[in-house]
Amino acid sequence: MSTPTIRIGQAAELLAVGVETLRRWELEGRLATTRTEGGQRRVPIAEVTRLLAERRRVTRDRPIVAQSARNRFAGIVTRIERDGVAAVVEVVAGPHRIVSLMTAEAVEELRLAVGDEAICVVKATNVIVEVPR
Repeated sequence: MSTPTIRIGQAAELLAVGVETLRRWELEGRLATTRTEGGQRRVPIAEVTRLLAERRRVTRDRPIVAQSARNRFAGIVTRIERDGVAAVVEVVAGPHRIVSLMTAEAVEELRLAVGDEAICVVKATNVIVEVPR
């Protein structure tokens, strides 16, 4: 089974950096990539997940200036775990990791697979808006 990969532009968007930055990271050995038969760079999803996790470990929480999150998050499916009835689907959308619990049947109906593009729509009965001093 091959490792799921995404286009370098998608990886750049998820990591909130430019494509040139990813090319530089590849040259520096900070990012592993593969090439298609046509020579296009592909980035393993595991590499994007690793870099996002690394960023979360070293980045201190910044003070909130203002916030009111939108409820649609476009991203890439990075993990699917199924059991008999339920499934856990993880999507990385920019700096956000969104986890959805759904039926295994829904995963099949949506034909979800790791590496697919997906949009997570979040509906909440309570929304908190923060503005620090």
